Amino acid sequence: MRVLVLNPPFLPKFSRPQRSPAVTKSGTLYYPLWPAYAAAVLEADGFSVDFVDAPAMDMDAEQVLSLAREKRFALAVLDTSTPSIASDCAFAARIKEACPDTFTLLVGTHVSALPQETLAGAPGVDAVARREYEYTVRDTARLLRDGGSDLSPVAGLSFRNGDDIAHNPDRPFLQDLDQLPWVAPIYKKFLEPARYFNPNAAPPMVTLVTSRGCPFRCGFCVYPQTLTGRKYRFRSVDDVLDEVAWSLEAFPGLRSVFFEDDTLTADKKRCLAFCDAILSRGLDFAWTANSRADLDLETLRALGAAGCRMLCVGFESGDRQSLKAMRKGVSTDSMRAFVKNAKTAGILVHGCFIFGFPGETRESVMRTIDFALSLAPDTAQFYPVMVYPGTEAYAQYREKGWIACDDFSDWLTPEGLHNCVVRNESLSPQELVRLCDLARRRFYLRPGYVAAKLFKSLRDPREMARTARAGAVFFKHLLRGSRV
Repeated sequence: MRVLVLNPPFLPKFSRPQRSPAVTKSGTLYYPLWPAYAAAVLEADGFSVDFVDAPAMDMDAEQVLSLAREKRFALAVLDTSTPSIASDCAFAARIKEACPDTFTLLVGTHVSALPQETLAGAPGVDAVARREYEYTVRDTARLLRDGGSDLSPVAGLSFRNGDDIAHNPDRPFLQDLDQLPWVAPIYKKFLEPARYFNPNAAPPMVTLVTSRGCPFRCGFCVYPQTLTGRKYRFRSVDDVLDEVAWSLEAFPGLRSVFFEDDTLTADKKRCLAFCDAILSRGLDFAWTANSRADLDLETLRALGAAGCRMLCVGFESGDRQSLKAMRKGVSTDSMRAFVKNAKTAGILVHGCFIFGFPGETRESVMRTIDFALSLAPDTAQFYPVMVYPGTEAYAQYREKGWIACDDFSDWLTPEGLHNCVVRNESLSPQELVRLCDLARRRFYLRPGYVAAKLFKSLRDPREMARTARAGAVFFKHLLRGSRV
């Protein structure tokens, strides 16, 4: 039985797998991590899998449909996102039209949050797999392979049942993550690492995870609220590092690993054990991870000694009231100490800042911009708050009437860049975009910053190549500004 696992065609270089899907200003293109896990589980269960990342492989709709006609897949699993959902559903219908016997199954954060709405509006879609979906996909494939027609036993599945839409009970979150097969062999078999890029990790790189879930309560963060839950679950350190070691052998010239956990550093004891194991095994590789701004100098030094090159940190705001409103749980004083300690430990910091939370004004946003400049991380991104279906923030903004559009496709500009679709009590979407543009210019056009970047690039040709690749697209948008 053949199964197609598909990151569907949409806009060129559309980075669907990231937390805020778009065509990015930095040229970032994420690995399709979650669909890759589904492909790995299917292969481990004996299914014949074709894994296609159409945006990364520059495959258009006709090329994918030609593949579907040729191979006559029994099951097509399509990844989705909020801004591309209309296109994703339409493409599932096109697969169904070309191959009427193909069962179409949608996965991803958007359909996990809105399974009823998705199926009601998409007659070409047979089912939706909610939350962590690898084993829901596998069980659906098993049922189809065995000729079954009753989908009610498949936990985590929403599906058409005659004229009705049925929702099976949620699938419990997987507790033993070591049960999952590795994704790196799927990357090796189906993908081209050179096509994927994240400016926070030296290319060529691969993306892996060491854990799932996040114990913190940020109301805007999409993965814990729609896919993985808030209970922090770990892979064993040995299992992670075995996959890292395999990757270093399998991908010639591999320079770095991006650990795409929501918060790799959330458990200090495990974090230190992870670093100790890297050193004791003699693994020499650079890596990047997501972190909160609450690590002490001891932990940061251990991370640096184990090869951590950069930490991506959600500072979000420099305004105390805004931090309280979003339940960030980290003070500005802790943030300042974190950045100082990271620099002492030789770790670069990429800072993320968000504008437009309830109660924010132009004055409080300007305080955040000044705060970002005072922290002086190596790089920074500034963006309006993005609220996605299934999150507490989306429910809050929708209730208040602060979402400025009704069509999810409006969440992108015509060229596929992020579009601001929210406001708050005092800031319109247009004002939030202008403030983000102002923040980027103030941060990146500082003479001292430009000089430091040029000096670093001249000292390291590989750093020059990474900076040039990110900057080629980014600085065009920086100088031109966003479309308002």
